[in-house]
Amino acid sequence: MLMPRQKTPNLQLPTLDHGTFDLSQITSERGILVVFYRGLHCPICANYLSELAKQQAKFAERGVDVIAVSSDGQERARAMADKVGAESLRFAYDLPLDQARDWGLYISTSRGKTSIGIEEPALFSEPGFFLINPDQTLYFGSVQTMPFVRPHFSELVGALDFAIANNYPARGEYTGAV
Repeated sequence: MLMPRQKTPNLQLPTLDHGTFDLSQITSERGILVVFYRGLHCPICANYLSELAKQQAKFAERGVDVIAVSSDGQERARAMADKVGAESLRFAYDLPLDQARDWGLYISTSRGKTSIGIEEPALFSEPGFFLINPDQTLYFGSVQTMPFVRPHFSELVGALDFAIANNYPARGEYTGAV
């Protein structure tokens, strides 16, 4: 389990148009929002990533970069990027599923074609997102077992404003006896 205020696993993946992404090389003032999505087969993911793209400038204004990540290969990642139509949103692909597990993501098996007629991969990760500080420690994380009912990016922007204004620390860090 990832722990707030502790270093996250590293993440080094190819991206569609921005070279290799390396989490250990974060340069933004307040870190990066890493959004793991299920893949091209998921219509909810397409809507979610469209919403992320709409909020991307607001994250940037607060010193936070964003990247969308999936286990899809390059061709499917490109198809998702085209579907979302967000030229400035970085898409990383080829996430190994053992690394998805290192991030605490749930893994699902294929159920065949989805409601939009796209074949699911044999195995893929369920969604999650993590706000990672510049020192690669976890500030905030959310993982899901299903594609439904994800946190809203507009709410996260508001939460960032509160956290910045109040120097609010990452919570959930306690690991002692209870």
